[in-house]
Amino acid sequence: MVRGLLIRGMLAGLVAGVLMWAFGLAIGEPQIRSAIAFEESVSPPSDEAPLVSRSMQETLGLLTGTIVYAVAIGGIFALVFAGVYGRIGRARPRVTAATLGLAAFVVIAFVPFLKYPSNPPAVGLDETIAFRTRVYFVMLLLSVVAAIAAVRLGRDAVKRLGAWNGALVGVGGYLALVVIASLLMPAVKEMPEGFSPDVLWHFRLATLGTHAVLYATLGLAFGALAERWITQAQGGAAGRYRTSSPSAGALRS
Repeated sequence: MVRGLLIRGMLAGLVAGVLMWAFGLAIGEPQIRSAIAFEESVSPPSDEAPLVSRSMQETLGLLTGTIVYAVAIGGIFALVFAGVYGRIGRARPRVTAATLGLAAFVVIAFVPFLKYPSNPPAVGLDETIAFRTRVYFVMLLLSVVAAIAAVRLGRDAVKRLGAWNGALVGVGGYLALVVIASLLMPAVKEMPEGFSPDVLWHFRLATLGTHAVLYATLGLAFGALAERWITQAQGGAAGRYRTSSPSAGALRS
């Protein structure tokens, strides 16, 4: 069962990677070109030729990166689905996958993005790259830990308060934890003078939109594939049980 879900998660990730590439090429790359043009206008051009041309970066390079990333996330998504399916509520596989996709987008992409939004080229100092990377991943880790704690809190609350109130307690607990974490984490504000705020805004929207494409595709495409696979697997298991049962043989005779 898990192997079949893993394969389908990676297939859904492959589809998501292609869609991410198309979205990034159409929406994100124009903002990157504008940011690079600003960077070249305020700093002396380098005499060294780039290892990979810009045309290669935004076509084959971007496609390769999105596919590899999305297939890996799709596999992890399938494993998490296999772990939570049937253990948190009794929803259909499609509903479970869609809910998991929405939760993953909020926890992994949206909440860390609110604190540390992505920046295009020319935004941010070279000497702070390592620091900005560390604090982003710390915020991501805190968001994941808060989500795990909120799930445990919500499951306990459901037993005492019912499904609806228990879910509200879990969501409220997650929000409280991430707000506290966001307030405690250091702020990063590095905006060069003269940089277009429109370019920055649209680049960040494109980044968030790319993640939305990923998790929406995983939630919907994987959900459809998983439901069909689980239905077939359960039907086959039921058929084998009836065949091997002595009473089943008597019923057919």
